[in-house]
Amino acid sequence: MIIDSHAHIFEKWSGACGLPNRETHWRYIQKIVTRPAAKVMRFRDGAAGDASVLFSGNGCSWAELRDDVQFRVGPYGRLDFTVEGEDYYIQYMPPGMAEIESTPEFMITQMNAAGIDHCVLQAGFGYGAMNDYNALAQHQFPGRFTGLFHVDEARANEEKWMNEANRAFKQLGLRGLYYSLEQFSRYGFDAWLDDPRFNSFWELIESFNIPVLIEFSAIPHYDKPSYVEVLKRFAGLRQRFPSIRWLLVMAPPIQYFTEGEDWVFPEELDSLFEHETVMLEVCYPITWGGKFHYPYTEIQGLIRRLRDRFSASKLVWGSDMPNVERFCTYRQSIDYIRLYCDFLPASELALVLGGNISDLLKIDQAL
Repeated sequence: MIIDSHAHIFEKWSGACGLPNRETHWRYIQKIVTRPAAKVMRFRDGAAGDASVLFSGNGCSWAELRDDVQFRVGPYGRLDFTVEGEDYYIQYMPPGMAEIESTPEFMITQMNAAGIDHCVLQAGFGYGAMNDYNALAQHQFPGRFTGLFHVDEARANEEKWMNEANRAFKQLGLRGLYYSLEQFSRYGFDAWLDDPRFNSFWELIESFNIPVLIEFSAIPHYDKPSYVEVLKRFAGLRQRFPSIRWLLVMAPPIQYFTEGEDWVFPEELDSLFEHETVMLEVCYPITWGGKFHYPYTEIQGLIRRLRDRFSASKLVWGSDMPNVERFCTYRQSIDYIRLYCDFLPASELALVLGGNISDLLKIDQAL
């Protein structure tokens, strides 16, 4: 069974998508696109723009997002904004997406066309409050979807979010936690993921016996030293809760560790990946955002190196569908591995393209 570890469904981004109001939802999106792989374009002539106009200062926290740029969700996969009377846009979703929406039925059609059997539905508040929608898809199409839940990570210890975690797991039946460090920017980075205040939350997750799909951000400064600091703190958290299994989403962050045509990972990264409870998501067409082109020969070399260093049992393929289609087709996002990574024997290919994530989330057992 071929399983995509990283896909999304979501309601129309023109609305609140389960959040208190549309303005809150758009605020989340504006924060996300301060550092997108997609380019900023001037609407009238296609000239290059600069995403830095969306924020003041260094743009690290919500407090620095500008209110005077009329940030909004446009048609055809665009995120639009206006600066000094000039309209700009970011092509954040595929241009064929007349309305930014990804229904379960849309994803199933895409999966059938690309030869994908099953998808893990990730979350994140940029897509909205996703727990109920992910659960709906999982229950309507149990053979096609496994849903994750999320909470407000920077306030996860509060009763509201402890209760929501319980509801998502025990009542909605969602099978894993999606956890993003990006949420800490909303509160000015007033805590770290390893803060003792969150012990009760992690104890709850540990009691559920479910995995955590964690997406690192290089907070608070969005640079290499910040990322290394995040790694160190995560290593301490992993030691405190040794029974939790982790999948590092979009890892490793190759933009910080590229030297020429090679990748030089710090000791903190290598030692972390060696632990049996830590796995890596291979999600590179979206991560490198158009820097390389199909069939991604350069990325194939990195996958081979990761396999040789950590074994195929550590690697999990994901696409970030439908976002990835602004750079390649859904089929291409898997075929660069499925057809071109000929250094992977059939047994290892089966692990990377479905076996490992099935074991992590107990997908076979649930079908």
